[in-house]
Amino acid sequence: MSRHEPPLPTDRAHALALTPVPPATQARLDRFVALLLQWQRTVPLVAASTLPHLWTRHVADSLQLVPLAPAARIWVDFGSGGGFPGIPVACALADERATMVHLVESNARKAAFLREAVRTLGLPARIHMIRAENFGDTWRGPVDAVTARALAPLKTLLDQAFPLISRGAVGLFPKGQDVETELTEATKYWTITADLVTSKTNPSGRIVYVRRVEPKQRRVLPAGAAAPGKSPS
Repeated sequence: MSRHEPPLPTDRAHALALTPVPPATQARLDRFVALLLQWQRTVPLVAASTLPHLWTRHVADSLQLVPLAPAARIWVDFGSGGGFPGIPVACALADERATMVHLVESNARKAAFLREAVRTLGLPARIHMIRAENFGDTWRGPVDAVTARALAPLKTLLDQAFPLISRGAVGLFPKGQDVETELTEATKYWTITADLVTSKTNPSGRIVYVRRVEPKQRRVLPAGAAAPGKSPS
């Protein structure tokens, strides 16, 4: 499939029916999609196979996160890539006071696209060209919500997002049908308080809404003590 193939006309209407937004937000999203399709000709921002359903697969999939954290104004989006979910979130909240969406993307070409999208649309967003695992420990500003989409397994996302969630942010992580497996693996390392929210765009998908997370500490043995089941030599 060509990297240039446009979205289906019916897909936009379907996406906006799933996640209704005001006309001003629709206009911003239209401009964003047009810019993305322009850049897609030279920079692979999204999988070419998803372009016919770009509005549903990417735009609506991002917009559905906003009502899950209705009071959130400061967002951090790890691995923003082609702008999802961070740019649609910024489009939806652009008219709200004190909004700022931090887009964390280490790829130079994708970061350049994000910078152009923010500038062209006049969005309340800032680009950080840094790896996600290095952001949380260095960022000292307030954060209400942290997101990541198609970036890493849940255990890794919690490693990256813990510094932000521990300071009061909620985590919103869209996942596919393997979410239970990812949760099982993550709970080996983390004590997680979370809800699973059914995705509006993918019936088999879930959004992991993380309210609290704590690392599972291994018990530290006193110096000279034997490990359980072993006798001192």
